[in-house]
Amino acid sequence: MSTEFQVTFDARDPKAQAEFWRQVLGYVVPAPPGVELAPGDDVWAAWEEALERFNVPQQRRNAQSAIEDPEGKRPRVFFQQVPEEKAVKNRVHLDVRSAPGLRGEERMAALEAEHDRLVALGAKRLRREEPAPPLSFGFIVMADPEGNEFCLD
Repeated sequence: MSTEFQVTFDARDPKAQAEFWRQVLGYVVPAPPGVELAPGDDVWAAWEEALERFNVPQQRRNAQSAIEDPEGKRPRVFFQQVPEEKAVKNRVHLDVRSAPGLRGEERMAALEAEHDRLVALGAKRLRREEPAPPLSFGFIVMADPEGNEFCLD
C-alpha cells in the first residue's frame, strides 16, 4: 500500500506561490475551516475574513497557504513562509506533465504553448532540452516566481 504525502515549498510569499501553482496545476485553494463557498465566491477574501475572525495578527496572515487537487487524487501542495531567500538550486522539483503521449515537434510545440502560458503567470524559462530518443523526448526547464526550478515534461 502506498503512503499519502504532501509537497511542501518554502516561500517568501506563500499566497502568491499558491496562486501561481494553483494555475499551473489546475488545483484549488481550499475554503477556510467551517466555511462553505458558493461557486464564484472569492476564496482569498474568505480566507482574509476567516483570519480576521480567528484573530490571526496581520503579520502572520501570509505565513502559510495550500492548494489541493479538486478531484482529491493528487498530493496537496503546502507553502510555508521562511525568512531566508532561496540560495541554491532546489534538489527536488516537479515535472509538470504538459504533453503526455506526444513525441517530436508536436510534443515540443505543446510544451512551448504551456511555457507561454506560464511565463504570463510569472514563470521564467531557464532552458530547452531537445528530444534525444530513446532516453529523452525533450523538455523545458523553468523557474517559478521565487526561483524554484521545475520542468515542463
